Amino acid sequence: MRAFVFTDPALTSRAGQFVWLELNVDDETNAAHRERLSVEALPTFFVVNPADESVLMRRVDGMTVAEMGAFLDEARNAATGVAPSSPVEAALLRADRLNGEGKKAEAAAAYREAFDAAPAEWPPYGRAVGALLFLQQSLGEEAKCLALAREALPRLAGSAASVMAARSGLDCALGLGKEDTGRGAAVAEMEAATRKTLADTGLGAAADDVSTSYLSLIQARKDGKDAAGATRDAEAWAAFLEAQAAAAKTPEQRAVFDSHRLSAYMELKQPERAIPMLQASERDLPGDYNPPARLAVAYLEMKKPDEALAASNRALPKVIGPRRIRVLQTRSEIFAAKGDAAASREALEQALACAESLPLGQRSERTIQALKKKLEAPPEKPPAS
Repeated sequence: MRAFVFTDPALTSRAGQFVWLELNVDDETNAAHRERLSVEALPTFFVVNPADESVLMRRVDGMTVAEMGAFLDEARNAATGVAPSSPVEAALLRADRLNGEGKKAEAAAAYREAFDAAPAEWPPYGRAVGALLFLQQSLGEEAKCLALAREALPRLAGSAASVMAARSGLDCALGLGKEDTGRGAAVAEMEAATRKTLADTGLGAAADDVSTSYLSLIQARKDGKDAAGATRDAEAWAAFLEAQAAAAKTPEQRAVFDSHRLSAYMELKQPERAIPMLQASERDLPGDYNPPARLAVAYLEMKKPDEALAASNRALPKVIGPRRIRVLQTRSEIFAAKGDAAASREALEQALACAESLPLGQRSERTIQALKKKLEAPPEKPPAS
């Protein structure tokens, strides 16, 4: 978003309409804001009422310039305080405010109420569907999420939002219990829908949205025990990302795709393909911990622990907050690969200490328990050289 959307001249006219603020949620000084806003995924965008600091609107995931414009238009209307013009607008306003307050179940019910009253050509439909699908997934309501995706896809046909709806439907179909007799048919149905959206290159969806759909397709192929199909999808994913990176106009734009490209190469068991791009990103973005941290992961996968450790040494001084835990965990794995059990354990202990020291807005009890469990387990034997 920062590299592609917020730099677009089309948003220039918005400069005086909002007070723009970016929060680094890895910084401990912003932990209280992260907790108050209930940030669960990145990126998340909020429009806050300046009168009482209540959240008027929330949107998770990236947006295109057009989607951002529509989002801001709705936000301005919500901020005026003018009474809603219809029951459907009232329900949407209530849903957005409840979602902003982190009241998931109540917000989901209000979005559902808005959908049931909405006319066929209702402009906010796509982004409201995205909000409800995210809520249903976070609430573990896979069956409801699947039903909504089925309901929404015909109405979203030909729009960028169809990419998100199809992928969410596929993820929720995969999340159904194995005992569900309709699971296989649902996965096949949503997989076909996801492939259809990816085949339509004219939808105008954000590149990271398209990229995430490839990952869902790979999971579907693995779920179906189709290793060859998963590899084909990973190859298509890598090709898509390489084309996007090649078209980037700045190093920052190119680096946007580094994370997904590394994941695609790891799926293909070709981590060495990530080395040149990550070296370029580390050179071009010297203050960013991500390139050396990702190099550490790639080198570790390549069974080059010395190079991995050197990259980790460069990443560690630059990383703060919850992301430091992941860097330390990788560091533990590197030392284990080198056969240094003591250093491996020390890195895990440092990760645990970091996790326990984080303030409430950044603290994860699940992560803390997972680290404790790993420390209690017998040390793993180093891999054979």
